[in-house]
Amino acid sequence: MIRLAILDDYQHVALKLADWSPLSGRCEIEVFDVNLKVPDEAAERLRPFQIVSMLRERMAFPRSLFEKLPNLKFAAITGAFHRTMDMAAATDHGVLVSHTSSGGQDYATSELAWALILASVRHVAQEDRSMRGGGWQTTVGMSLHGKVLGLLGLGRIGRQMARIGLAFGMTVIAWSPNLTEEKAAAVGVRRVEKDELFRQSDVISIHMVLSERSQGIVGAGDLALMKPAAHLINTSRGPLVDEAALLAALRERRIGGAGLDVYDQEPLPGGHPFRTLDNAVITPHLGYVAEDRLRYFYQDTVENIAAYLDGKPIRLLNPEAAGRKA
Repeated sequence: MIRLAILDDYQHVALKLADWSPLSGRCEIEVFDVNLKVPDEAAERLRPFQIVSMLRERMAFPRSLFEKLPNLKFAAITGAFHRTMDMAAATDHGVLVSHTSSGGQDYATSELAWALILASVRHVAQEDRSMRGGGWQTTVGMSLHGKVLGLLGLGRIGRQMARIGLAFGMTVIAWSPNLTEEKAAAVGVRRVEKDELFRQSDVISIHMVLSERSQGIVGAGDLALMKPAAHLINTSRGPLVDEAALLAALRERRIGGAGLDVYDQEPLPGGHPFRTLDNAVITPHLGYVAEDRLRYFYQDTVENIAAYLDGKPIRLLNPEAAGRKA
């Protein structure tokens, strides 16, 4: 029987959030609830499988892993792309890759960003720990009304952030390499230059796509421009920010704090310094991880796998891989 591996199901929800019965009797399903180390551990554990189901970008899939998985024929990813999958290698090895539909507008990431903003500026995690230890008030937070929200990126999620910031009574400014004054004004935002954004903002929230061009777009010089009480929020991708520079700014308390959902290495290593800082609120890449989003993803995944087994694959990212093998 064809073997199907469901990868990185940390919360054990994959089989609960979709009806997998269309695959009954056709696939032997095994769920992996831990992140497999690439390439060696992943190659060893996944060698018997012909199909993998992946939550995008939780586990990298480089060429070196494809080379060690001769039985793999089909990969079902969630979302419309997989930045850390080598699509050329998938095609070269004859592995078809399907994607899922968007499932409608995604508000989960912007909602989490605001959770991190509020937790960071009001020191929620610190006060929670204090209360559990028998303490009472230990910090003085910052209100948001009348403050400046700086958005690094004003795309789909950035625009959602802007609307909420305006509802809080904040002044919202934004910058990205291609942002125009007209596009910013259309959502009630003022476009500024990058340096001005870092100087003026009380809260800076990052909403950019990671690419070779944008990697490290927030560096030590940018952090040095921030107000001493300002907070940096990142729910996009860890490598957009110079991690060493951010750690130094937080350790030396040159900025007010940070709210982080993404990191250079994920899962974040157990001994990582971010885990020890009392002025950083950290979450484990929860941005899109909401029940309704995962339900859409897994329902489409079942459809994709069933269509592949029927010989009529759908939602393919690389149809040219059919019949090819390295």
